[in-house]
Amino acid sequence: MGKIIAIANQKGGVGKTTTTVNLAAALAKMGRKVLLVDLDPQGNASMACRMDRDNLSLTCNEVLLGETNIRSAIVLTPENFNLLPSNADLTEAEIRLVQFDQREIQLRQHLSIVKSEYDYVLIDCPPSLNMLTANALVAADSVLIPIQCEYYALEGLSSLLDTIEQLKKAANPYLKIEGLLRTMFDNRSRLTQDISAQLHEHFPSLVYRTAIPRNIRLAEAPSHAQSIIAYDIGCTGAAAYLALAGEVLRRDQELVAQTPLQNLIKS
Repeated sequence: MGKIIAIANQKGGVGKTTTTVNLAAALAKMGRKVLLVDLDPQGNASMACRMDRDNLSLTCNEVLLGETNIRSAIVLTPENFNLLPSNADLTEAEIRLVQFDQREIQLRQHLSIVKSEYDYVLIDCPPSLNMLTANALVAADSVLIPIQCEYYALEGLSSLLDTIEQLKKAANPYLKIEGLLRTMFDNRSRLTQDISAQLHEHFPSLVYRTAIPRNIRLAEAPSHAQSIIAYDIGCTGAAAYLALAGEVLRRDQELVAQTPLQNLIKS
């Protein structure tokens, strides 16, 4: 059974889409079956996967609105992972979902059809706490939170954690924090060091050992419609995302090792 991870932060510009695309590519490079769900109307993750977002016939929008089945909308990317693409049409779903009786569970219902076919399903959430993000968090098993080590980082994290707790009570009691990922990391900065220390102090078991550095090659890769793994696997940015993928896999292996055999049999 696949694991669904939502990559979320209501603050924009923290490396959310960069993390989703590059983690998907890194996991695929390691032989895992991966589905990336682009749930952001900006469609940047789709563009980074060489999709022409203005000429997509089927997208996440049609899936959420029940106008097509999810298998018909999924495409294979050049980097050997699958993609459920999106574009600006997804704003239609964001508006119309409010009228649905079970509006928060639409994505979960559609993903349940294909979840078992993948090792990981990664959801790129929009940079706001809206109906699309709510659908992602209700569908997900866990949330990976990219955090830029800057002054307002902890304040934004607190707001997101409150939202996660509310959704756990209302619709997804099993939702967990996958981990906190420090992005655009510059260890030469005193502020970066201070925020990083605070994260380790308050969330010692959640902060990934891996931090994603500021790296010009990471910034260049999307303009070439590639992940950093395909664009320049030898750069520090690629090394960081490969390390992150390894850390995600190790955490899951450790979790399985700690799970009683009878629980595994039941699942």
